[in-house]
Amino acid sequence: MANRNSFKKGTIELLLLSILRVEDCYGYQITQKIKEQSEGAITVTEGALYPILYKLSDKGYVSDYKKLVGKRLTRVYYHLEKAGSEYLDSLLEDYFKVQEGVRKVLTANQVEPAQEDGQF
Repeated sequence: MANRNSFKKGTIELLLLSILRVEDCYGYQITQKIKEQSEGAITVTEGALYPILYKLSDKGYVSDYKKLVGKRLTRVYYHLEKAGSEYLDSLLEDYFKVQEGVRKVLTANQVEPAQEDGQF
């Protein structure tokens, strides 16, 4: 399980940016979309998400704005900037190269997923 968590930490940035490419979202909404879209396989806490959002904001990849929801609640929404979209494209290219390399190694060594649940 520890290996699985380390792998997930490295993918949060990629997943977050891909969600923001579709629509502006607030932090909790991003965590829920990751959980829902991964069918529960990946969960991200807000505590893990916000440092990544702040880092991406500092680099100019995302921006934020506040939106009043109801009479008192203000939410901070995050928006993917053009530089962030270009960065996402770069991450996706790297991801798919690594994914293909892993697939080739596993295929060469005849490693297949377990039949019961699709997990290695």
